[in-house]
Amino acid sequence: MSPPTPPSRLWSNSRVATATSKATRFHTGLLAPRCWPTWLGIGCWWLLVQLPYPLLLLLGRSIGLLIFAIPTARRHITLRNLQLCFPELDERARHRLARANFVSLGIALFETGIAWWWPRWRFMRLIELQGLEQLQALQGRGVMLLGAHFTTLEIGGAAIAASHSMDGMYRAHKNPVMDFVQARGRVSQSRNQTVVYERKDVRGTMKALKAGRTLWYGPDQDYGLRQGLFAPFFGQQAATVYATARFAEKTGAAVVPFCHYRKPWGRGYRLIVGEPLEAFPSGDDLADASRINRVLEEMIRVAPEQYLWAHKRFKNRPPGEPDVYAASR
Repeated sequence: MSPPTPPSRLWSNSRVATATSKATRFHTGLLAPRCWPTWLGIGCWWLLVQLPYPLLLLLGRSIGLLIFAIPTARRHITLRNLQLCFPELDERARHRLARANFVSLGIALFETGIAWWWPRWRFMRLIELQGLEQLQALQGRGVMLLGAHFTTLEIGGAAIAASHSMDGMYRAHKNPVMDFVQARGRVSQSRNQTVVYERKDVRGTMKALKAGRTLWYGPDQDYGLRQGLFAPFFGQQAATVYATARFAEKTGAAVVPFCHYRKPWGRGYRLIVGEPLEAFPSGDDLADASRINRVLEEMIRVAPEQYLWAHKRFKNRPPGEPDVYAASR
């Protein structure tokens, strides 16, 4: 495999500015009267996030328990996913795990605000980062930071961006104010010029990787089979994108596992940057997708209550298999 094109030929500060999503740029349309309720809600959210960290954890826990008490479709999806992925657990154990997962979701509401709005000095006091030398050793080479959709996602992204130049991907929000706040929040802790790409911007992310930049990438959701195939995930056949291997092949980027966990008793967060995957990609789409799923599964099993189980991970099924979430409709 040929080495990536030198960054100096592909990237410059002006190109970074050009590549950065328009969502990060304020415009007068965001001040329209129809946007005022959203701004009011965000203002209240910002004020709450300034409270002491232990109190935010308590509030988040209370919100999570309240939501779990309501028989919603998301609760059904969570319980169904846990049933599929942890068949060794009895119903009572799965119920406890689902309850803990909703507590984690409630806390994540405030963690998102912490990641976006706390000053760096206050934010980084909560962070324990292991393995940063793995990224430093790959300086000049593109890196796909292989992550999963944990409830601590915003914390993990902000902590890495504050310590190492990293770009990210996001899904555009239908509400223009939330889209702006989300995009701006995801670059707020960065010491460098961070670029956020809409998840469909394949050309932009490919150029970034070829230029030797680090890109957070989470392939653990069901995006269908248009650019994917079925591969095992927690013992189930799951629609899995093969873009991880294709990006690595076409850009020469290293694939580096990255996970982030909330410590118990309000002690902050532990982030772990792993070693680059060796002999990846192999050229076999199924083998590569299965390997990525195994890596993600290992991450999730460390703290399953902190993973986003409310997503329909097994929405698409192999021919002849029924919809596993039918009762949630």
